[in-house]
Amino acid sequence: MNEKLRKIVNHYGLNTQLKYFQSEIFELNEAIIKERNIGCLEGAIDNVIRVLSPLMNTTYVDKGREHIKEEIADVMVMLKQFQLYFDISSDEIKEVMRNKVARQVERISKEERKNDK
Repeated sequence: MNEKLRKIVNHYGLNTQLKYFQSEIFELNEAIIKERNIGCLEGAIDNVIRVLSPLMNTTYVDKGREHIKEEIADVMVMLKQFQLYFDISSDEIKEVMRNKVARQVERISKEERKNDK
């Protein structure tokens, strides 16, 4: 898959893919906001459908979750293109992520200790 992703970013160019990435991020954001703002009626109907699906021999599909999954995949495809374009290894990214997560968890711990006083 990496070669295909390299081909895509090299064909369209970095600037075009960066603009496309912005639209993908926006679509993911919209999907999450839409799922978060689902109304009481929609939520109740969805719960009834989920409960009744086995009785009706149908498979329940959480459309909001599926939409978010699709948008995350779109964003990840774009991120992988940039990773390959800039020749950044997955190990390098994982290390930066570990450091960022550790710093944030430490900040949370400090906040919790402060709130306990």
